[in-house]
Amino acid sequence: MLAFAGARDVVGAGEVSIALSAPEPARAFLDRLVEAFPGLARHRGSLRLAVNGTYAHWDEEVSPGDEVALIPPVAGG
Repeated sequence: MLAFAGARDVVGAGEVSIALSAPEPARAFLDRLVEAFPGLARHRGSLRLAVNGTYAHWDEEVSPGDEVALIPPVAGG
């Protein structure tokens, strides 16, 4: 899993390995991330997942071997 900006700070690295033995919905995958990295909980409502380079809907499946990116809100001007 790739992590960016504030999510990277919470996770402690820009890339971490997350074991996935079977497909699961993106929402369940994010729930597991929050469980593994409790600091993400305060950002839970604003985090997005991208799967294989495309923003995922929460009911879309994440499969073993997919590239998943954890993306916090983007701000700036």
